Amino acid sequence: MQAVILAAGESTRFWPLNHRHKSLFKIMGKPLILYLLEGLKRAGLNEAIIVQGPKRDVETELENYSFLGLKIRYAVQKKPTGTGDAILSADKLIKDRFFVLNAERADCEFHIRPILEKTNRIKDSAVLLAGPTNTPWLFGILKVKGEKIVDLVEKPKPGKEPSNLKVVGTYFFPKKFLSYLKKIPSHPYSLEKAIALFAQKEEAKIALFDKKTFALKFPWDLFNIRDFLFNRFLKSKIEGSANIAKNALIEGNIYIGNNVKIFENAVIKGPCYIGDNCTVGNNSLVRKYVNLEENVLIGGFAEVKSSIFQTGCSVHSGFFGDSIFDKNCWMGAGVVTANKHFDKKEVKSVIKGEKIDTGLMALGAIVGKNAKIGINTSLMPGVLIGENAVIGPHSLVRENIPDNKIFYTKATKVINAI
Repeated sequence: MQAVILAAGESTRFWPLNHRHKSLFKIMGKPLILYLLEGLKRAGLNEAIIVQGPKRDVETELENYSFLGLKIRYAVQKKPTGTGDAILSADKLIKDRFFVLNAERADCEFHIRPILEKTNRIKDSAVLLAGPTNTPWLFGILKVKGEKIVDLVEKPKPGKEPSNLKVVGTYFFPKKFLSYLKKIPSHPYSLEKAIALFAQKEEAKIALFDKKTFALKFPWDLFNIRDFLFNRFLKSKIEGSANIAKNALIEGNIYIGNNVKIFENAVIKGPCYIGDNCTVGNNSLVRKYVNLEENVLIGGFAEVKSSIFQTGCSVHSGFFGDSIFDKNCWMGAGVVTANKHFDKKEVKSVIKGEKIDTGLMALGAIVGKNAKIGINTSLMPGVLIGENAVIGPHSLVRENIPDNKIFYTKATKVINAI
């Protein structure tokens, strides 16, 4: 069987980390899409068709990896006009029945198995993975009769939902489904409309999935995926070329890569992943689900908690909690990412001008690639900093900073201070 992997969208809600496709974001040294492809192999599939954008950034990244037993083919969606059009971009490569999954679906093998159990009995039906939700107005919701899908309603108004079963985002279609998809005009929800039409004319069923699933709409969704991957794949190991001071404390499930340097009095408390050529300075504390990709520098007297750093980041003394830093970010001494509100309420963030409930009680800053943040700067909970932004020293950042913006807080002269 084939799997069509969707990796062509612009991921605007993933800003400021969307300069490349979000499935290329790395956890434990590998892009998320690689975890998906390995999961497909474990589930018994032998071919994946990756639908990417015109930049072909996914294809370029995956040239660095090999896939024994899994054939990879590529299609290009020229414009990000929706999931339905993305599937049709792979039309000429689809041979028979096929899965459809988003490229960041690192837990895909657990989704595929309940669908395969049904497809062994049902040859020409569509099968959609479905799970319960308490917020049906945020999802595509299924109207069902037993296991049979009667209709699909996209984001119904509260109180108008036909059930509490959401579309999880893993699909299985017979090839003839493509003819139904072609009947629907290009639209962001053309896939949902085609599924509803197919369900009326043919047979479409659900495969129930009551375990936790992971969406990757917003950048803070990376934390759930990191936790899943750490809990499943992280294994304690210290590579032989690592240089660790005798009085450094290493405790818990921790991977330490090649040529890592950990200096005197540093404390590392797992689970943590520390990639090749990283440095953790004197008297620093790195704790609880920290992911450091290669060539990250954590300077002396810093505390890093539950944060994700991509390649080449550098921080000095300060506090970095529940935060995400894209490639090559630089932070001066004394930078602090506040990660909780005084009132202990859920942290909200602003995406595309809309204030979003993150569902998190602790969320620091999310910083785009190549950003530079000056000494003694304070970042309030949930702020987003665009790529190539420059934040001047002693600044207080309360709101999002756009890409390529220079921002600083103007100093105020104090008169008659006591």
